[in-house]
Amino acid sequence: MVRKSKPRAGSLAFWPRKRAKRIYPRVKTWPETEKIKIAGFAGYKSGMAHVSIIDNRKYSLTKGQEITVPVTILDCPPMKVLGIRVYGQNPDGLFVLAEAWDEKIKEDKDLDRKILVGKTNFEKNLKKIENNLEKIEKLRLIVRTQPRKSEVKKKKPEIFEIEVTGSNIKEKWKYSKELIGKEIRARDVFKEGEYIDVIAVTKGKGTQGPVKRFGIKIQTRKASQKRRHTGTLGPETPRRVLWTVPFAGQMGFHTRTEHNKRILKIGENGKEITPKSGFVNYGVIKGDYMLVEGSLPGSKKRLIRLRSSVRPPKVPVLPIEIKHISTQSERA
Repeated sequence: MVRKSKPRAGSLAFWPRKRAKRIYPRVKTWPETEKIKIAGFAGYKSGMAHVSIIDNRKYSLTKGQEITVPVTILDCPPMKVLGIRVYGQNPDGLFVLAEAWDEKIKEDKDLDRKILVGKTNFEKNLKKIENNLEKIEKLRLIVRTQPRKSEVKKKKPEIFEIEVTGSNIKEKWKYSKELIGKEIRARDVFKEGEYIDVIAVTKGKGTQGPVKRFGIKIQTRKASQKRRHTGTLGPETPRRVLWTVPFAGQMGFHTRTEHNKRILKIGENGKEITPKSGFVNYGVIKGDYMLVEGSLPGSKKRLIRLRSSVRPPKVPVLPIEIKHISTQSERA
């Protein structure tokens, strides 16, 4: 039998492997669709469980049968729309054309913990955007989270942008203008059975060696004075160590994207899926929640960005028939 060679397991696609700039990610790519809709949302990671569902995948070997799948539970309190930011396009890329912030943000005391709230000139900025509709390339909502409505013990909100997709800029502007100052919920953005992309900052592991960081082979006992080290640093020429050689360094706390995660359920009463003792290291979900199939990057209480899939699978979006949701304590 041929011996399998696996000199390393770390992908060279992610470089440099350093800590993320902030604990919640920035979304750089958004889907392009003709339908006018909000393309993203966010939620706090609460824990994991398992559910029993009827398999409705067309070509699955267990089609029509009851199967058990792992799910990640997200606490999804409503997000508030603070304003609108529009972008133009030039040879260098996108640039901010104009933005309009809600006049009532001065009444939001928690917002002072994150940004300096000044004069908004709301009506003046709205007219500026309306006069430049033909120059607009992208239109995005400026939203804030409401951690007070979750079990995350903090007051400072996260502020980020969410794109509004659509082909008609006038219709997008009309749709977005009505959302300023209002709350948006998870059910307004996504539906059950839909596939989404998940962007988050992974769990931090600190400084780790090359064996754990890149999965290199442990040397034999008599091979050298060390065992958990890189066997070779490269050829004699070029006379330098290449960046592709696995070394010790930072592991984890990286911004990562996972594509095509299926939403199994979006609910409004979190107590129906919360264990009696609450989620370990999180607590009790009181309001809106979301069950996403599989595991998601990041630790508990961390903000997870959700986005409509940029390359969705070519399967119809079907409702999920859930037979049972486990509420057993994670300590059991």
